[in-house]
Amino acid sequence: MQFIVIGCGRVGAGLAQHLSQRAHAVTVVDREPTAFGRLGAGFQGHTVTGLSFDREVLLHAGIGRTDGLAAVTGSDATNLVTARLARQVFHVPRVVARLYEPRKAEVYRQLGVQTITPIAWGIQRLAESLCYSQLYTILSLGSGEVDIVEVELPHLLIGRTVNEVSSAGEIQVAAISRGGNTFLPTLGTVFQAGDVLHLVVLATSAERLKALFG
Repeated sequence: MQFIVIGCGRVGAGLAQHLSQRAHAVTVVDREPTAFGRLGAGFQGHTVTGLSFDREVLLHAGIGRTDGLAAVTGSDATNLVTARLARQVFHVPRVVARLYEPRKAEVYRQLGVQTITPIAWGIQRLAESLCYSQLYTILSLGSGEVDIVEVELPHLLIGRTVNEVSSAGEIQVAAISRGGNTFLPTLGTVFQAGDVLHLVVLATSAERLKALFG
């Protein structure tokens, strides 16, 4: 797949390297040519110097044929303008913008731009790390609205069914690992001792989840 990374700071360079190492074609755009030094000598992608919201710069970066664009500069305004251009003018299928101000996120999600707010996300993860919990968040989806959570089955839930711990639109048991195998359960699947549950959870339902499995 082909991707464009806007901004070659630590996040942009790390993302570009990560994608390139997985055999994707990556082009990095930054207004400062010295920033590309962060990519390292082994980077296999391309670099373009210029303003990310300049039409000619984006065309030179291959935006007309890219599968996705990530705007991760240090400026919310630059990231959002670039993301809107990519989504609404060039119709890039997957567009993500990093935001430092979480209050703006919902506005831009309504415009079709997916946003990542590292401060809000980081605060939540730091709090989880400081407070012991048997619940492990292994992945956040979208802008952190939905989490994939792994949990060892509490003793009190042995013999209960998937339906009894599911809550439509809030908590769903996506998979169960049992005896070295992982499978997709039905609502009638009965929990057994030693089960590890893989849950899809609405972030706003975290307290409900903790009460259920705590």
